[in-house]
Amino acid sequence: MTTAPRSAEQAPAPDGGGAPKVVAEGVPSSVLPDPLADDGRRPVAWLHIVAPPSYGASPSVRSWCSCGRDLFAAGQARALALIADHAEHRAMCSLLTPRREAA
Repeated sequence: MTTAPRSAEQAPAPDGGGAPKVVAEGVPSSVLPDPLADDGRRPVAWLHIVAPPSYGASPSVRSWCSCGRDLFAAGQARALALIADHAEHRAMCSLLTPRREAA
């Protein structure tokens, strides 16, 4: 006579309560903060630099900001100038620098 396999039955809890164990011992059961939570910060100004590995290829730079700025430069001298200009814009842009009230 053959018997059909039976499904495994849950063992009773050691305290006799019959409640299943949810978490293994030593595992923290606290809820971790959501890594994708919105903290209110938004990107405002971007600087995209493309510097090809070839010595003869010229680098290019694009600088844009949420305020409407969108500039592009190609060639080493112009790219370096736009990088410096982008840093200056970030220091002066009204979207990035809080306005000070006159006393």
